[in-house]
Amino acid sequence: MNDRIARAALTRLFEPNDTIGRTLVGRLGAYAALRLATGTQPAHTLPDVTPEELAAAMKRWAPRVPDLAPEKDLATIERLGGGFLIPGDEHWPAGLDDLPDAPLGLWYRGNIGNGIPDPSSCAALTGSRDCTSYGAAVTGDIAYSLVQRGICVIAGLAYGIDAHAHRAALAGSTGNGPATIAVLAGGLDRDYPSGNADLAAAIRANGLTLSELPPGSAPTRYRFLQRNRIIAALAGVTCVVEARWRSGALNTAHHAETIARHVAAVPGSVHSVIWVLSTLMRWIPRICCVNDVHVWGRFVRRDAGQRSSGGSRRIQNATHRPQRRHM
Repeated sequence: MNDRIARAALTRLFEPNDTIGRTLVGRLGAYAALRLATGTQPAHTLPDVTPEELAAAMKRWAPRVPDLAPEKDLATIERLGGGFLIPGDEHWPAGLDDLPDAPLGLWYRGNIGNGIPDPSSCAALTGSRDCTSYGAAVTGDIAYSLVQRGICVIAGLAYGIDAHAHRAALAGSTGNGPATIAVLAGGLDRDYPSGNADLAAAIRANGLTLSELPPGSAPTRYRFLQRNRIIAALAGVTCVVEARWRSGALNTAHHAETIARHVAAVPGSVHSVIWVLSTLMRWIPRICCVNDVHVWGRFVRRDAGQRSSGGSRRIQNATHRPQRRHM
């Protein structure tokens, strides 16, 4: 069994951000970690894992062991017009390496020939599923303008802000590289939500749908929250357009801040209770308030040189005071 097959199996065995599982992979490598986690190899002492922690983890993993069929999962994703990326592959997204808990692998469907752009050429748009007409309009303006400037739009295929971002990006596509990429919280054999299946198909025409979970995996609240870190890592800047104070979009912004990405928010309408700029400013002091897409372009492109010179960096305060507000 090679590393790719072992990692494919581990994406079904381990939940995203399973700390014990990640420790095994880091210490032993994917193949040896799989053998130990499935009981094929006798458990032994590890410096970072106590015997009690390992025993509890193996008890948690045991019900999934009979379902492991990585070759079948790889055949399924290939039949769907996709594949499975692992670290070191040509198209592995460099931005994921900034995460302390990077995915063990990345399942994809769509046009991998266009690749996954560097974070310096990507921006994430996120926000409420029950967005207002104001939020929808602003999202469309931003996404369309970004793509026209060669910046790929990253979102999560959800109803509301995400869907408006994907559609506007597709409308603004210049045909040079992927216009938009969707990151899902479940297996790619089923587009979720199903009401956006046609949108997902349109995205895959020149872009990709991505997930760290294998085919057949159902989306859950926990998986949605873990998915958000991938959205944040793929983009050089994450913008929360419109969201309630407990929205998952704030979780995406938090992940972006944690790995020193830019975080932006749209000035909200005074008629709406779901704008979020003031909430974000409480715990992200370097948040950028923008209503001009040219500012976004400068933020995203400016980081390209920093990444090429090595590593991510802590963002300095770059607040842009808008000259006008959409009402």
